[in-house]
Amino acid sequence: MIAALLILLVLIGGWEAYARLGHVDAFILPAPTQVATALWDDRGLLWHNLLVTAQEIGLGILLALAAGALLAIVIHLSPTLRRVLYPLLVGSQAVPIVIIAPLLVVWFGFGIAPKLAIIALVCFFPVVVTTLDALAAVDPEQRKLLHTLDATRWQEFRWVEAPAALPGALSGAKIAVAIAVIGAVFAEYAGSSAGLGNVILQAIPQLETARAYAAVVLLAAFAVLLFLLLTLAERVLVPWARRDTEWSRR
Repeated sequence: MIAALLILLVLIGGWEAYARLGHVDAFILPAPTQVATALWDDRGLLWHNLLVTAQEIGLGILLALAAGALLAIVIHLSPTLRRVLYPLLVGSQAVPIVIIAPLLVVWFGFGIAPKLAIIALVCFFPVVVTTLDALAAVDPEQRKLLHTLDATRWQEFRWVEAPAALPGALSGAKIAVAIAVIGAVFAEYAGSSAGLGNVILQAIPQLETARAYAAVVLLAAFAVLLFLLLTLAERVLVPWARRDTEWSRR
């Protein structure tokens, strides 16, 4: 943690020196001190819009987790659906979200619904893939043991596969957190009157670049906070996964 903070300070110092020495116009790249000033001067505006974006990201990730885990389970339990749906799922990731976003706005209007849909679509894929991999990675010996006990398919899933898939689903959620912020900005670009994405969109044409960078700093900080919270949830919900990792390192 200390090493990461030291690297961050070095990067900020280099950024400050580069901007102050006049290598680039402040309207293009403001110095960190200018960004810090914008964070303070525009704190009311930024805080209000952060709450809007945070709600969108939080609900969008929850939607992606629920839908992604459900689809992963369905595909896992049905080899036929896996052959049919999995290639379509992979191919869907080649479709740029900027193409889909305006269509979602047309369908759902300018409320929160299209924004949640965009964020969920962006976060959906890593959740499905990591959950599927975790379901497939169950120890075969555990399956054999349940078969010898005449366990049903549901019991096998309930007592072996689902606990094994939980760490994978949480890992997918941690990946999704990082890209959910990008999805939220795209969603607000597509049509919004509030949110940090809207702040960035409005600030750049007004030459308030420091304000736009301040909004980006808040987005990054929120993503880091969510990542840390998911890491804590992983330690609480799946302590056996942590023990297995520590044992493998010995």
